[in-house]
Amino acid sequence: MALYQAFPPDQARRLLRRLEFHYVPKHASWLNMVEIEIGVLRGQCLDRRIDSQQQLISEIAAWERQRNTSRARIKWMFTTDKTRAKMGRSYPKLSTKVSKSL
Repeated sequence: MALYQAFPPDQARRLLRRLEFHYVPKHASWLNMVEIEIGVLRGQCLDRRIDSQQQLISEIAAWERQRNTSRARIKWMFTTDKTRAKMGRSYPKLSTKVSKSL
């Protein structure tokens, strides 16, 4: 809607067609996983000089294909209990009645 407020309709529509929306969780833990994956990309693919943007795009695409083919995963070790212990004031405490039913 903001595009249509900021630009004439034909220009807003053209811009909107170029956008791709990615919906992500509202909580921050997904950012840690993204940071881990970027670190892996840096260590496995971007650890050397790459001469051109085209070569960079090609190298990252090849790395991504290999990563997806091998079904690489992040083993997330930060449990709900660990989260509550570390950041307790950000998470509501569950009553005994509620936690037993879960």
